[in-house]
Amino acid sequence: MASNFIEEIKWRGMLHDVMPGTEEHLLSGMQSAYVGIDPTADSLHIGHLVSVMLLRHFQLAGHKPFALVGGATGMIGDPSGKSAERNLLDENTLRHNQNAIKEQLSRFLDFKSDADNAAILVNNYDWMKDFSFLDFIRDVGKHITVNYMMAKDSVKKRLSAEAKEGMSFTEFTYQLVQGYDFLHLYQKHNCSLQMGGSDQWGNITTGTEMIRRIAGGKGYALTCPLITKADGTKFGKTEGGNIWLDANRTSPYKFYQYWLNTSDEDAEKYIKIFTFLTKAEIETLAKEHKEAPHLRVLQKRLAEEITVMVHSQEDLDNAIKASEILFGKSTSADLKGLNEKTFLDVFEGVPQAEVAVADIEKGLDMIGALAAKTGFLGSNGEARRELKQNSISVNKEKVKEDYTITASDLINGKYVLLQRGKKNYFVLVVN
Repeated sequence: MASNFIEEIKWRGMLHDVMPGTEEHLLSGMQSAYVGIDPTADSLHIGHLVSVMLLRHFQLAGHKPFALVGGATGMIGDPSGKSAERNLLDENTLRHNQNAIKEQLSRFLDFKSDADNAAILVNNYDWMKDFSFLDFIRDVGKHITVNYMMAKDSVKKRLSAEAKEGMSFTEFTYQLVQGYDFLHLYQKHNCSLQMGGSDQWGNITTGTEMIRRIAGGKGYALTCPLITKADGTKFGKTEGGNIWLDANRTSPYKFYQYWLNTSDEDAEKYIKIFTFLTKAEIETLAKEHKEAPHLRVLQKRLAEEITVMVHSQEDLDNAIKASEILFGKSTSADLKGLNEKTFLDVFEGVPQAEVAVADIEKGLDMIGALAAKTGFLGSNGEARRELKQNSISVNKEKVKEDYTITASDLINGKYVLLQRGKKNYFVLVVN
């Protein structure tokens, strides 16, 4: 007997709306459900994670998950929650993006086992590319009235007086294409449930309507809340843009820091959604956190769990080590253990100066490094004073005036970290 998927996601705060009868349908035996993923980039970002976690919980409950990469719908652009049309992608880009996304999904979903409920990746471009326009409007379009389509919130908003731009016919037909996906998966794979964010309810129910009218069957709909932050700023965004799952786009250090810096209120909500910790474990952590909020127990555990899940234990260890470089005791060896991207992320915004390779090769004296060649300190005199007071470090290790910076001090063959006191950092970039 499958475990109760609805009950599980309800206590985790992952259920927004569900069609009547869905819970009973899922408890009657193994069922199949899908989530649509937009392939406009070759990486998922953390905004995608809620629906991926839904699929994972679905699989853990004994059901079969389908991840649908929207190759065809990605070529059109979903109007839900958008104020303008998006760029259209070519087929090669879509295929590349699909392969990269599957690789990331396989960290959450089991695609490879022989189990009946192994996950399957599908791309709607495969069944839409040979569907002619005439066939589509005859076999699909005639079953859904314009009145029905106009009643959807996503359409109403774009046609309202406040909308800056109107809505193209291409976007208007989006719900028919998404609805047809559901019908296709229902007929070919016996997929009876579609899940997605709460802004997808209109598109999902168009699919259930098609299943009813065209296939004479019963489809179900389930949505999760759109994730928000307590302070009203957008979840999953920083000044630098999206927080991606791809380590080349967002380093594991930055990824870890994003979760570590969540507010208490958000951490208590996110730990239920973005980890697989049990209810008892989460309640214990929340109690510990309330007793000593300054220790940030919830944030640390949340950041640890999700960084290991998306990246690896090694990446987490490195991210923690990198965090301690700024805030704890660390050594020159710790610094030299950082890869270039992480080093630059840790010291983002720290003032820099370029130094010639020749200066390092012949040995750069400390007065030159601190003042004459770099301008880190205001004058040679100030540099001498700080060195006498033992407040200058090179790569986290205290130095005197007689110290010389050489090639052996370089981090990643290119950088030297200078420090005055505890908090004033400066980076030499050797070119």
